[in-house]
Amino acid sequence: MIESVSHITFIVSDLERMSHFLEAIFDAEEIYDSNGQEFSLSKERFFLINGLWVAIMEGKPVAERSYNHVAFKVAEEDFDLYVKRVRTLGVDILQGRERVAGEGRSLYFYDHDNHLFEIHTETLTQRLALYDQMRSDV
Repeated sequence: MIESVSHITFIVSDLERMSHFLEAIFDAEEIYDSNGQEFSLSKERFFLINGLWVAIMEGKPVAERSYNHVAFKVAEEDFDLYVKRVRTLGVDILQGRERVAGEGRSLYFYDHDNHLFEIHTETLTQRLALYDQMRSDV
């Protein structure tokens, strides 16, 4: 049986730049650096983001951008803080998609290697309750 998500790995062109990205936006804590050794496929670093293991490995990143993304939940009152952090790094921010009223707030942005991230204020339970309400209103 699946217990949880073990970790998320991103292939990046510059470990130092991605380390700064993760630390500056997500308060990631670096817990491991291979220091040039390659125990896995390439040089790598491990981080914890509120208990979630995030690995970055040096390599050729994805060439094209897509909507595949990782979304991090933040409290509504912290949303603007994260928007400021993202803007400070000067990364590409997507124009927000049309949302259903009450669906929560989101900010979509790319890192330097075409990985899409989202900061989001809603939970799955909230989303499903909203959709149920919308169905009953029709």
